[in-house]
Amino acid sequence: MARYRGAVCRLCRRENQKLFLKGQRCYSNKCSVDKRPYPPGQQGEGGASRRRPSDYGAQLREKQKLRNAYGLLERPFRRYVAAAERAEGVTGEVLLQLLERRLDNVVYRAGFASSRAQARQLVSHNHFTVNGHRVNIPSYQVRVNDVIRVQDKSKQAGPFKELRSAGAPVPEWLSVDLPNLSVTVAALPVREQIAADVDEQQVVEFYSR
Repeated sequence: MARYRGAVCRLCRRENQKLFLKGQRCYSNKCSVDKRPYPPGQQGEGGASRRRPSDYGAQLREKQKLRNAYGLLERPFRRYVAAAERAEGVTGEVLLQLLERRLDNVVYRAGFASSRAQARQLVSHNHFTVNGHRVNIPSYQVRVNDVIRVQDKSKQAGPFKELRSAGAPVPEWLSVDLPNLSVTVAALPVREQIAADVDEQQVVEFYSR
């Protein structure tokens, strides 16, 4: 499974925005965006001012921001854009909905993982079932009324030991049963329920050029 293997904090600094790629570190005083609020690389060192981007540059940055937030490389991300263009509805919102419905994202949103990267690893390592069937594909698209559970043999594993008492805010379209370590997809997410600080229309326009 191909994925970005570089320093993820550089991605946040490049966008001058937290993408929450490193779990709890992003909420601490160790966050690189807070410690070094300038772009990575020699040009950015010393707090060089950011130039106003062109229309193309602004669209590119929004695309990169969204793609990196969900941990996708360019080719699979383009497939999501193409699928959103074929579907009914507003393309940008459909794109966000498809990304939110990824199994690894649902695991992350439900609070079963501290980051999407950790959620992707947990799914790949066979810790979850969907409607009673083991699924180890992070990109699996969940549907309304799907029930995602931590496998019985995994409930005593490190990442899940403290979850029964920890709790975490979850979006309204998910219903979490923390004592049983399960989450139900109550509805499809709408734009107001998707915590993505991105202009999705700019992303659509980038690929419409």
